Amino acid sequence: MGTRSAWPCRNSPHGLRAATAGRGLRTAVSSCPVNLVLLALFGYLLLQFGIGAVIARRLRSEDDYLVAGRSLGWGLGPFTIFATWFGAETVVGAAGTVYSEGVGATSAEPFGYALCLLLMGLIFAVPLWRRGLTTLADLYAQRYSPTVARIAAIVLIPGSLLWAAAQVRAFGQVLAATSSTINVSLGVGVAAVLTIAYTSLGGMLADAVTDLIQGAVLTISLIVLVLAVSADVGGATALFDMARTTAASRPALPDVGWLALAETWAIPVCGSVVATELVTRVISTRSARVARGSALLAGGFYLLLGLIPVVLGLAGPALVPGLDDAEQLLPVLASRHLPGLLYVLFAGGLVSAILSTVDTTLLTAGGLLTHNLAVPILRIEHERTRLRVSRAGVMLCGVIAWAIASSAEGVFALVEEASSFGTAGGLVTVCFGLFTRVGGPWAAGTTLLGALAVYLGATFGGVSAPFLASLGSALVLYLVVGAWETRGGRVIAGAAADVAQA
Repeated sequence: MGTRSAWPCRNSPHGLRAATAGRGLRTAVSSCPVNLVLLALFGYLLLQFGIGAVIARRLRSEDDYLVAGRSLGWGLGPFTIFATWFGAETVVGAAGTVYSEGVGATSAEPFGYALCLLLMGLIFAVPLWRRGLTTLADLYAQRYSPTVARIAAIVLIPGSLLWAAAQVRAFGQVLAATSSTINVSLGVGVAAVLTIAYTSLGGMLADAVTDLIQGAVLTISLIVLVLAVSADVGGATALFDMARTTAASRPALPDVGWLALAETWAIPVCGSVVATELVTRVISTRSARVARGSALLAGGFYLLLGLIPVVLGLAGPALVPGLDDAEQLLPVLASRHLPGLLYVLFAGGLVSAILSTVDTTLLTAGGLLTHNLAVPILRIEHERTRLRVSRAGVMLCGVIAWAIASSAEGVFALVEEASSFGTAGGLVTVCFGLFTRVGGPWAAGTTLLGALAVYLGATFGGVSAPFLASLGSALVLYLVVGAWETRGGRVIAGAAADVAQA
C-alpha cells in the first residue's frame, strides 16, 4: 500500500512515513525543469489511460473486471504484487528513517513487509486461490454467511477509501509543485480525474499492466540512482564501506522494550499478510502455482530493491551530512548525482509508486462496494450489468476519495484517519476460516467488530501496542464465541435427533 495494507496502523513507522513521503516527491519534481516534468507526468498518465481504454474492450464480465478473469501469469502476477506493495513511503521514508536512526531490531522496512509477502506465498496463496474468490469478503460468504461478508466489506471499505484519498492528495501536491499556476486543490482534482479514468476503464487487468510499467520505472530509477552514487564515490565497494563505517560510528539505539518491538514487527507481518489488496492480486492469477510463485517472487523483489534505500540511508550521513529533513535524502542525492533526464526518470519512479497504490485501493474499495454489497442487495444477475455496476462503484469510490482529499488538512491527517480503521480481526477470521472448522457466523462477525472496537479504543486511549491488543482480543473473541456456537449447535442437533426418534 503503496498502501499496501488494508489495516495500516497509526503507530506503524511505515504508515507514518507514507504521510511524509509526499515531501520527498515534491522536492524531486520541483527541482526539475517545470515544463519537462509536466510533459513527462501527463504523457505518463495518458499512457496509463490508453492502456485502460484498450483493455476495456476485452472485458465481458464482473470477474474480468475485478480479478482479470483470473488470467495473470508469471509476467504480470509478481510485478502487480510488488508494485502495489513497494510504495513511495518505502523508497523515500525508509531511506530517511535509516539516515536519522540507523538499522536496528525495530527496522521493519523492508524486512517485515518482504516477510509478509513470503508468508502469503508459503501459507495463504494456494488455499485462497482454490476458493475461487472475487474479493476477500467472498471468503466470509463461503465460510460463514452472507451477512458476515457484508460486515467484512463494510469494515474494509473505509480504510481503502481514506488511503486512496491520501495518495490522491500526495499526487495533487506533486502536480502543484511543478507549476505556479496549479494549486493543491486543482492538483488534487486533476489527479483524481486521471486516476479514476484509467482505473475505472480497465479494471484489474489494466491495473496489473500499469503496475508492470510502474514497477519497472521505479526499479530502473532506483538502480540508476545507486549506480550513479556508487560511480561518484569510487564504486560499489566504496559505497558499502561508507555505509558500514557510518553504521558502526552511530551510537547504540535505545532499548525500546519487547512490547514495542513486537508491535513494530506484528504490524507489517500480521497486519498485512491477508490485506484485501494483496489477496485480490493473488486470486487474480491463473493457477495456484502462479499465485504462490508470484507472492514469493514479489517478496524477493521487495527485499532486494528495498535494500537500496537502506544502503543509501546508511551512507547518507557521509554523502549528505547535516540534512535537516531526512525524508529529502533520496531526492537530494538524485539532484546531485543524476543528469536532467535521469532525474526526471527518478521523479517518475516516485510518481509511479503513488499511482500503483491509488489505482489498487480504488479498485479494491469498488469491488467490495459493488460485488459484496450492491450486487447481492439489488440481486443483479446479468454479467454486463454487473460489469457496469463495478465500473460505477470504482468511479464512486474515486469521487469519495477526491472529496476526502480535497477537504483534508493534509496527507498526514488522512493517513491517521485511515489507520484508525485497522483491524486484526481479519487475520484471525481468515486463518480460522481457511484452515479450521472452528467457529461460525457469530464468531466471525463478533471478532471483526469487537477487534475493530478494541483497536480504536486502544489507539485513541494511548495504549502503547494497539495492534497487539486488537490481535489478542480478536483471538479470544473468536475462540470464546466459536466454542459457544459449537456447543449450541450440538444441543440443537441433539434435540432435533430426539424429536425425529419420537
